[in-house]
Amino acid sequence: MAVDLKNLTHNQLNELIARAQARQGELRKERVVKLRDKIHALIKAEGYSFDDVFGGRAKPRRVIGKVKPKFRNPANPEQTWTGRGKRPHWFNDALKAGKKEKDLLIG
Repeated sequence: MAVDLKNLTHNQLNELIARAQARQGELRKERVVKLRDKIHALIKAEGYSFDDVFGGRAKPRRVIGKVKPKFRNPANPEQTWTGRGKRPHWFNDALKAGKKEKDLLIG
C-alpha cells in the first residue's frame, strides 16, 4: 500500500502521521501481550509460578517516622519547619530580614 505523500495536504499528512502512530502503539501492545503469554506459558510448563520466578510483591517501603519541627516562625508560632525539604517562605523572609538560622531554632 503506497501512499503518494506529495499529493497530501498538511492536515492530511498530520492525520496520516497520527493514525500511523496510533497503529504503531496498538502493534506494540499486541506484541507485549503475546510475549507476556509466552512467558507465562513457559513458566507454567516448567512447573513454577510467576511469583516463584520473579518474586512476590516488591519489598515494602521503609516507613520513616515523623520528624519533630526544628524551626519556628517568630511572627506566627503555629508555623514550623523540620529542616527537611524546601525552605518555607517565612523562613527565607526571616533570613532576608537579618535573622540567623539559630534565631529560628525551637528551644
